[in-house]
Amino acid sequence: MTTPSFENVAVMGAGAVGCYFGAMLARAGARVRLIGRPALADAVAREGLRFEGVNFKGYVSLSATADPGGVAGAGLVLFSVKSGDTEAAARAIAPHLDPGAVVLSLQNGVDNVDRLRGAVANVVVPAVVYVAAEIPAPGVIRITAAAILSSASAGRPQ
Repeated sequence: MTTPSFENVAVMGAGAVGCYFGAMLARAGARVRLIGRPALADAVAREGLRFEGVNFKGYVSLSATADPGGVAGAGLVLFSVKSGDTEAAARAIAPHLDPGAVVLSLQNGVDNVDRLRGAVANVVVPAVVYVAAEIPAPGVIRITAAAILSSASAGRPQ
């Protein structure tokens, strides 16, 4: 098994949580593509993502699309859609996932990882996140408190 590369990252479900972690990875040097609503994709294409954080305020350069096929080529996919959209979003990205890509679930809900694993053949890693963030306008992420991310061990889909 080859070690996946996390230089290319896709964020499926680019709301407050997805935009926060996508922006932080982009600021650290990863190539990040947000996948979200058309208004987000349009705003990011025009100006980049406006990040209003506790210790940083400015524009973050990354790409965005409304097409779930935007996960293609990513070694790491952050999956942060709302719980009710889990199965549909997972089915939408499944045919576009690179075989070695790792999917990191940043969702609330105790059964989301099992539902995600049922729809994609890739390794799915559960995580628990806390970030006080909001999207005041398309293309703008506002952070009001520090974020925490904790993941469990990676497991193969069953």
